[in-house]
Amino acid sequence: MGRLGFGVRLLPLAVFGVLALSLVLAEQEGENLSGLSNNPDKAIFAVRENGTTCLMVEFAVRFLVPYDVLALNGIDLITEQASFTLPRSAEIEGNCDSSESEIHITWKNKAYSLRIFFSKEFPDKGTEVWKISKVQFIYDTSETSHFINAYNPGKHTATTHRLSALVTPAGHSFVCQAQQTFTLISSDHQKGITMSMYDVQIQPFDIASDFVFSEPYKCITDQRERLEETLPLILGFILALIIVITLTVYHFHLKMTASQPQLPRDRSMYKNM
Repeated sequence: MGRLGFGVRLLPLAVFGVLALSLVLAEQEGENLSGLSNNPDKAIFAVRENGTTCLMVEFAVRFLVPYDVLALNGIDLITEQASFTLPRSAEIEGNCDSSESEIHITWKNKAYSLRIFFSKEFPDKGTEVWKISKVQFIYDTSETSHFINAYNPGKHTATTHRLSALVTPAGHSFVCQAQQTFTLISSDHQKGITMSMYDVQIQPFDIASDFVFSEPYKCITDQRERLEETLPLILGFILALIIVITLTVYHFHLKMTASQPQLPRDRSMYKNM
């Protein structure tokens, strides 16, 4: 009887543990907000924890993946390139922490899987920044919508090496219209996978308002392009200002000289004065 009672007492504890684990897992969830974008190529994904946004990305992503196909002679291998974009309908998972976070994006029944890892650090005199520390891409060459007649098809993993990208001050979102390109090395005979992101806004930490990016930090490329766009306007304005000032001074000079008495130019007229 004592043993039975002990077993009955253990059962609620086990059930409680399962419920507690389920509750913890349910606190983090992925949200696909791509329908809010008017750009058909842009996806918007968010990871939420405890009912509020802790990580959010908005971007368009394109992959360029080399793969082997058998040549017409049936002996040699040739390399083809598969080019495709990250679909807006992808499934989202993620993990948020105070110093490390990640977003996990899958599509085509998990034939494709993209993981982006973020981290915080203090590179100089206590100035806190965040960055992309790693990108991992898993793809299946037996998926025939992009990989046609692939030789020895199967799953491969491509990963970045010693990555430190999109370095951004803490508390800010990274914004860049220009293309950001990453090279990943694949387990498929060390082939180089190219992943390009453009029209980007990302924030993996310190999001103050739910589903709202914090103050943007523009990439250097955009800052340079903005300067190149505004510099001709600034120079044109300065030139126009110089012309106006010159004309004003000239007009004032003519007005002043016109009001002064005119001396006769013919010296013979001096005799009559």
